Amino acid sequence: MDVIDTRIPAVKRLVPKRLGDARGWFSETYRADVLERAGITTSFVQDNQSFSAPQGTIRGLHFQIAPQAQAKLIRVLQGAILDVAVDIRRDSPTYGQHVAVRLDAEGGEQLLIPHGFAHGFCTLTPDVMVAYKVDAYYSPAHDRAIRWDDPGIGIDWPVAEGEAILSDKDRRAPLLSEIGPQF
Repeated sequence: MDVIDTRIPAVKRLVPKRLGDARGWFSETYRADVLERAGITTSFVQDNQSFSAPQGTIRGLHFQIAPQAQAKLIRVLQGAILDVAVDIRRDSPTYGQHVAVRLDAEGGEQLLIPHGFAHGFCTLTPDVMVAYKVDAYYSPAHDRAIRWDDPGIGIDWPVAEGEAILSDKDRRAPLLSEIGPQF
């Protein structure tokens, strides 16, 4: 597995190797020792999975505040997404900036998002299944969101204006400027 820095070095792309033959392929999708050698010592405690039927579904931008802040390891099991991490760390030189990475089931790449980032994704195909590991349990009392189309963040979502499929929670989320740094 290769561990690659993104434009914001705290966010990492993980590229598992695939070994294939006439039957298909095999891949190690998680190895703690490989991540540890790359300086990543996150201990995951919960696995989550989501399914989004329509293309153009946006989930996010979500995060949990301390003491239940979550690091996430995102992987697509079916279909493709544009995966986004937004830096919301108080003293970060990249505060308010984001990383956007295409993830799909065919390539098997993953995105590791540390504490201090909001996370969201847009489905690029119909019938998308996303799996992700987190290092803290879900806590409704600590759950927060930032509006997906916050102009101050400037994410270039691959969906036409007015056509994004959103939850009520995501539609009503505040702007980052309204909540300020969270970590």
